[in-house]
Amino acid sequence: MTLSRRGLLGLAGAMGAVGAVGAVGASSPSREPAGRAGRADRVRTGFERLAADGYAVLAGQRVGVVTNPTGITADARHLVDVLHADERVNLVAVFGPEHGFRGTAQAGGSEGASRDPATGLPVWDTYDKSGQRLADVFTSAGIDTVVFDIQDVGARFYTYIWTLYDCMRAAALADKAVVVLDRPNPVGGRRAAGPVLERSYASFVGREPIALAHGMTAAELALLFNGEFLTDQPVRLRTVEMTGWRRESFFGETGLPWVPPSPNMPTPDTALAYAGTCLFEGTNLSEGRGTTTPFEVVGAEGIDRRWAEAANALELPGVWFREAYFTPTFSKHVGKVCGGVRLIVHDRQAFDPVRAGIGLLVTARRTWSGFAWREDHWIDRLTGSDRVRKLVDAGAGVEEVAGDWAAGLARFEAVRGEYLRYG
Repeated sequence: MTLSRRGLLGLAGAMGAVGAVGAVGASSPSREPAGRAGRADRVRTGFERLAADGYAVLAGQRVGVVTNPTGITADARHLVDVLHADERVNLVAVFGPEHGFRGTAQAGGSEGASRDPATGLPVWDTYDKSGQRLADVFTSAGIDTVVFDIQDVGARFYTYIWTLYDCMRAAALADKAVVVLDRPNPVGGRRAAGPVLERSYASFVGREPIALAHGMTAAELALLFNGEFLTDQPVRLRTVEMTGWRRESFFGETGLPWVPPSPNMPTPDTALAYAGTCLFEGTNLSEGRGTTTPFEVVGAEGIDRRWAEAANALELPGVWFREAYFTPTFSKHVGKVCGGVRLIVHDRQAFDPVRAGIGLLVTARRTWSGFAWREDHWIDRLTGSDRVRKLVDAGAGVEEVAGDWAAGLARFEAVRGEYLRYG
């Protein structure tokens, strides 16, 4: 590829950011395509602001990008393609998280190492790697700076934020810098919710003590990680914030295109329910994997309308529970007709997904004799301790369970407030 063509391709991919964030004269119309990307009121992501600044923070650096299909511009170009085509950036490697760079692997898997056919760049696998092992990957890749740009969904057990954490720790070990390009929390960032992880229950679905629904963006979390948890060896960190995002905003208000961050996260509505219904991964009920609405339906063979009736009787704010039946095509109860509930969120501002998930656990146990936890007590990893499981088993209600985590949540909220960057 010639210099002129490479520069032109990169400039074309980044023009949405330049036109939106930089000053554009009357004789220089915006180069953004019509429609969503051209909305004056939409959110400008960290990548767009990076591009608008001419990639200044990456100047003179050999760059590696940690990303997946969500790492796109407002007009749906992938940032790897844009960066590779721009002579101002020396992009030398791509790093894939859980589900892989192209997002084809199911939960608990990755795509392995490969070469990207579009750019010819080597794609390294970060999944299940941390510490010195991941630091050695960065060293072998020949990079100076790790750029992170992945759409998160706002739940502690969604692993991309821990890929970020692991990359920060590994970059510090390998003497690399980290640049985090921010994207919206799709379920808003007004508040945190749910129990805070106890360190003895740490795993890849929760490395450090943060709330189950953290209410933060990736860049805010990176600042918190560096300031609170990586103090023994902090990384050289830069964050590139968004413009136009407000903490009360849900993804549909951002004007940005949605790309499923993982195979079972098809829509922003999925993300809205996920922090609560993913708790059913720790039970013998299906969390809706293998259906067209994962995490919006939950159930198992033998469950009937009594569960939905009991859940509705809790009168949880912002949500109704409708009797539902579905047949998963893979995962739990594959090929079997399951009875259960469908969540219908009618007031997103009032809805608390964690309390909804607890309410469903409490009522499922009370109304279905077949209810059981997974034998490995995976629920404890998801909730961050054994407290939720033991309280539900003891017959506690939603308010009693939530009251148990209230003090820890308040302490986290106080720390969290120091790292918030948006109004």
